[in-house]
Order: sequence, then C-alpha cells, then structure tokens
Amino acid sequence: MPSGTLGLGITFALACASATFFLFLRCHGTGRPFGRNSRVWTMLVIVVTGLVSTGAAFAAATVIDHLPVAFIGLGIVGPSGLWLSEIRNRRDERRGLLHDMSTLWLSRLLARLQEGMIEDRTAWCDERLDEVWSAAELTMAARFYQEYLRERMSAEERRRSRIYAQLNAIETRLTVVQLIENSSGRTKVGAALQGSRATKDPRYRNHLGDLTKMADILRHDAERDLTRMLAFAYSAGYYRMPIFTPPRRAYPVMDAPRPSRQPGQGGQPARRAAAT
Repeated sequence: MPSGTLGLGITFALACASATFFLFLRCHGTGRPFGRNSRVWTMLVIVVTGLVSTGAAFAAATVIDHLPVAFIGLGIVGPSGLWLSEIRNRRDERRGLLHDMSTLWLSRLLARLQEGMIEDRTAWCDERLDEVWSAAELTMAARFYQEYLRERMSAEERRRSRIYAQLNAIETRLTVVQLIENSSGRTKVGAALQGSRATKDPRYRNHLGDLTKMADILRHDAERDLTRMLAFAYSAGYYRMPIFTPPRRAYPVMDAPRPSRQPGQGGQPARRAAAT
C-alpha cells in the first residue's frame, strides 16, 4: 500500500481521473464539459471532487484502519456521485448557503458548469447561422445541415431529433417568406399558408394585413427550428459539423458588401430562446 505523500498523490490522481470519467457521463447528451466557457468550471469540479474523495479515503483508512485497498478504492469510487441522478435533479433546486456548504460548493460549481455548457452550445449554433442570410440562403443552410446529420445519425437519433419534420417546417415557412419578398398578393400568400401544417398557425393569418410583419414572424420561426436542429447536433456530439457558406452566385452582383459578423452574434433572440 502506498504510504504518506506518495499514497495521497496517487489517490488524488486516480480520484481526478475517476471524476473526469463520471463528469463526462453526467454531461453526455447535454454538452461539452471542456468547451470555451465551461473549461474552467470543469477543472474546478474535478479538482474539488478529487480533494474531497482523497480526504474521505484518507480519513476512512486512518480511522477505520480497514483493508489497505480502501485508501485508494474509496478515492476512485467517491467521484461517482457526480453521476448520481439525485445530484443531477438537484441542480434546479433553490440553493442557499447551507446547501452550498453541505456539498462543499460542488452544487454551485456544477450549476456554473451547466451554464458554461449552454453558452458554448449557443455560441456554436450562432457560428452556423447568420442573421443576414436571405430566405433562400437559410433554406440551403437547413438542407446542408440536415444532410450532414442524416448521413451520420442512427435511425433512433433521426427519429428523436425529427430532422425531417424540422426541415419541412423550415422550407415551408421560408417559401411563404419568399412569396412575400417577391410581392405576391395576399390571396396567394393566404393560400400558401394553408398548404402545410407548419404554416396554419393563426399567428400568421392574423397578419395578412401586414405581410412584412408576417414575413418577420415566419423567418423567426424558421430560424428557431434550424437552431433546434443545430442544438440537437451539438448535444449529440457532432461538434465538427462544418459551417455552411452560401455560394457566391446567391448574392446579387450589385449588392453592397455584407457586414462581417463576430462569432456569437446574429439572430440572438431567436436562437437563445431555442437553445436554452
């Protein structure tokens, strides 16, 4: 059995490795724990968990004077609490000082880690969706991302993500937007609204007197559905999905240069509501 400082060091290293493993299990299907905004909180959770587990293992081995393997074994098993459903469910409870102290502020760190992963997911989605795209470009982007996911998802993932239904809803809404942009009459626009379940929402028909307002709402809802598709891709681990770039011919030749967009900007209200 390792003794003294060497034993503590080995136990702490194994506890941190165990904490990392169980933290990845906890975050599976939610986000990436080592993203840009979540990396610091991830490291803090791992270190604090490793220290707590090592301290508990040392105390148990010293006080109980049990089997030698208890010293290292408890340090490895201790971090499994990060994966327990009870801790997962408590993240939305109202927290106070006593609750934070009782968990050595781990609950607070896990909450900040969750917030960091949400910020990373939102930034990732924003990089793949530009608010200056036209309705036609948004449609091409939706098809591009859907095709990428369709080729890589399992049948069960495609069913849960509803990527076919989402693409159909996006295309239908943007088709009506294009009719409005092409100055089609209210009769033609109204008939197009009745052509699909995705556009039969009373919110759209209520703005037949203001087609510009209707187009804004339809575009907002199409962007929301596209963001949901992207958010599912992120949660499923498709972090390397490429960013869609509209073909040059999609831009009118005489148009002024489009403003550059920093990552994380563009279409924030629509996308943040969908990603959270």
